[in-house]
Amino acid sequence: MQALHEHVAPDGFRLRGVSPTRVDSFSDVVFGFALTLIVVSQAVPHTYDELRTVLLAFPAFSVCFLLFVLIWLSHYRFFRRYGLHDLPTLWINFALLFTVLFYVYPLKFLFAVAVGYTPAGVFTNPYQPREMMIVYGAGFAAINLLFAGLYANAWRQRLHLRLNPVEVTITNLGFWNYVVTASIGLLCCLLARLLPLDQAGSAGYGFFVLFGWGRAQSLIARHYLRIARGHLAPEDHHAVGVHF
Repeated sequence: MQALHEHVAPDGFRLRGVSPTRVDSFSDVVFGFALTLIVVSQAVPHTYDELRTVLLAFPAFSVCFLLFVLIWLSHYRFFRRYGLHDLPTLWINFALLFTVLFYVYPLKFLFAVAVGYTPAGVFTNPYQPREMMIVYGAGFAAINLLFAGLYANAWRQRLHLRLNPVEVTITNLGFWNYVVTASIGLLCCLLARLLPLDQAGSAGYGFFVLFGWGRAQSLIARHYLRIARGHLAPEDHHAVGVHF
């Protein structure tokens, strides 16, 4: 286990997945394909009007790209931390990649509507905005619940991975962070279902709760990591930050 002390992340977590594997390569291919799907419907423009149409889609593409980068970073951080390739991890990872691919077009459509890129009359009946918000909230919740599953599986193998008290605490905090974040997505689904049809799109404002949760999460993590550092062995006293 000497390698654990040779590769330490800025947050003090000893990295167990420092070498790329076939799982990492496969996952990167899927993420790359998902990003390709965001722009695959945009043909090379041949006139200025066509170019202008592509440029109008740029804000929606930018938001989608940012969200996929955040998902990829969370995925990358997990496999760098734990280096797990057991069967439960593989199946949860496959489910996560499937969900990411499935929600490419709903995500692109949602943000195209949000930035006003889609033409008027895109909804053909008053129930469709509600359905759109429910689909998006459910996808958001599913992705976060699958990340929670990855962290729960890592915590289950904490003895095998020889996690120290700080690493166990970070694993627990990561699990609960994704559970709460998923709950916010489910809250938006509930709001979309309960609000009047003409206000169902406002359910998306429920995602602003994420900003408040981010602040609360930072305070909670700081408290529990301070306790965990007191239980570290002398050789494990690395600088510990808060990264999930």
